This record gives sequence, C-alpha cells and structure tokens, in this order.
Amino acid sequence: MRRIYLILLMGLGVLAACERVDTNPGNDEKPAVELSDIARLFSELEIGEEQIGEVFDAVSASAGNGYDEEYRMIELFASPGSGVGDLETKALPAHSYKKPLRELLRESLEARATKSMSADEYLDALEMSDIQIYWPYSENWDGTTYPVITFAPDDDSDVNIGWMLNEDREVVEVLVDEELAMERPVWVINRNDDGGCTTIEMMRKKDPDWGMPGGGNIIIGKPTSTKAGSGGHKMLLLRDFTMLRNFDSWFAGASEFWIKMGSADGFRASTEAELKLYHPSITDFVVVIRRGQKSEAVKYNAVIVSDWTEQIDICALLITEDDGGTMTSWSCNIVAKVASKSYGFEATIPYKEKDDIVWRGSVSRNFVEASSGMTSHFGDVNLVFELVEY
Repeated sequence: MRRIYLILLMGLGVLAACERVDTNPGNDEKPAVELSDIARLFSELEIGEEQIGEVFDAVSASAGNGYDEEYRMIELFASPGSGVGDLETKALPAHSYKKPLRELLRESLEARATKSMSADEYLDALEMSDIQIYWPYSENWDGTTYPVITFAPDDDSDVNIGWMLNEDREVVEVLVDEELAMERPVWVINRNDDGGCTTIEMMRKKDPDWGMPGGGNIIIGKPTSTKAGSGGHKMLLLRDFTMLRNFDSWFAGASEFWIKMGSADGFRASTEAELKLYHPSITDFVVVIRRGQKSEAVKYNAVIVSDWTEQIDICALLITEDDGGTMTSWSCNIVAKVASKSYGFEATIPYKEKDDIVWRGSVSRNFVEASSGMTSHFGDVNLVFELVEY
C-alpha cells in the first residue's frame, strides 16, 4: 500500500508541552510526541474491519457505562474492546480479536525503532498516558465505512486536518468538522478527563441490588422499615435530564454535568434544641451527556434527596459543566421549619473554578411539590424532579 505521509515518531525532539506524550516521565532527555503525531501514526496502520469493530465495541461499552464514546489507551492495551469502567467492574468483552490494534501499533513501532527510544518504551508510555480514541456519533456508524482520523487542536477551532483512505487505498489529508463526524466515522485522538468520575450507571453495575425490584433502577438502598409504595416516606428523584446545548468543542467530546443539591434530608426536629444535632446533606453526582444526546430527555431516576419531609423549606441547587481547575466553593443557605418557624443552615458546595455554572440558586419545597413529574428549565438544561412515595 502506497502512503503519502512518512511518519517519524522515534527520535523526535521535545515538542509543544500542551499536546504531547511524555515517553519517559522524569527524564527530560527522552523525546515527546504531539497528539497530531499519534493521529498520523494511527492513520498509517493497516486498519481493517476487525480493528474498526474493536474500537466500536469499546466506545459502545464506554457509553453503556455512562461515559463518552471513548477508547482509552489503558483498555486498548490491557483488554482490547473494553470500555471505560469495564476493567473496574470486570465486565470484560466476551469476543476476541485475531489482531487487535495494539498489535498493529507494536508492528509499526518496531519497524521504526531507533537507539533513542525502543518500541516498548513508546508503547508503555502510550498505555500509561491519558490519550484515547474518541468516536463522536458512533451510534450512526453503518458498520462498513472506514474512519477519518484527526486530533484535538490546542485552540478553540471547530475545524482541523485529518487523514483518511481514498478509493485507491492512499492516505489523503482532509478537513474535518463536526458535520463530517455526523455523516461518517471520525476518530479524534484527544485526552481523557472523565475516567476518574463514577457515573450513575457504574454505581448501579457495582451494586445491582440497589433500587426497586429488579435492581439498578434508582440509587438508594431498599427500605427496610417500610414497604415500598406504602406512602410512609417520600424521596426526591432526578428523573430526566436534558442538555439544550453542547458546552465544549466537539473535539473535546461530551459534556460532564455535576448535579449538587444541599438539603435538609430527613429533617424531623421538633424543638430548637434538636437543631444542634442536625447537619445538612449534599448530594453530588455526575451526568455525562454525549453530543448525540443534545435535546434528548435522558432518564436517570437518581435519588437527590432520600428522605423528603414537609419540614424541608428551601434547598440549594448547583449545576456545573466540568472544565477543571482548582477547587473552590459556593456558600449557600438551606432552610427548614420547626413549629412553623424557619431556621437556616449554612452549607458549602464545592466545584472547580473553571467550571461553567449552568445554574445556581434556591429551590423551594413549594416549587418541588408543584412541579413534580414536570419539566423545569434551569439555564441551558431541563430537569424533571419527581417525588416518589415508598
């Protein structure tokens, strides 16, 4: 097969630190490689239907675990076809591949090895890096079309160069934008920043006995003192979540929303003295919305207040889209009632300084009870809260 681009990955000098792989941490004499070089490396591999199927299996598994359509290097090397979360839950794929992508990478790098860096050194660094293959709109794949391979640029551009096979099986350079990614497969070499998050789907898979009969329907243990549906207690669910716009560049992937509610969960004080025994609670979990799910009501059925009482008066709600940075916090007030008098509790809800604040404010008991089961608008997202008796 004739190739238009000659890729020399071994023996490169140190490149831009913002988009590079440290091939030997702690040793500045060893070279580093940019994301663009890794994308070009993948474009030079003899990728066939089996390898495309491997990546599709992996990104589908990641999405099924509540993450983005991503294939991290750690899974690519340790367990081909596995998605983010599979190694943690030991839900490894039953299928096998005659020649997985890791073998194509090894063969290619061994053919290019130099004295300055061996293939094993490079592969080890790649496996331990935060680099991944991101396949947006993978659910639209027709099962046969080969991918265009590109990389995440280090600016806010919506267009970048990529590489693809033409009808003559030659690698040619093309321009890649999100519209193209909607029409045909595009693999983006970028960096993972959500693998450390535990999604609701992962919580359910780790403990399938949580929730209603059948397991895994809501994030709460089964009640032991009352029968389900008896009406003895109420809990507040976040039933549906709808993202109305994408918050990040399409090269970066999905939007990761943190839902944080401070409340007087289980508050039943009858005297002022009992107030000293109570501490407000904060519910905190991540919701990953893929780009293809924009404007789609995604069901979560996650408990946000486990014991909703009539004494709860005002809750605090913070919704952020994760952009990193150092930790900061929002000081807010939570209000409960004792003998018709209102008492406030100060709560501190953490978030990261670079996060987009989607919505922040107070949510009253009257609002929650009046809007239960109905769609409510909070900035660029829609939520459906629902009170459920158990």
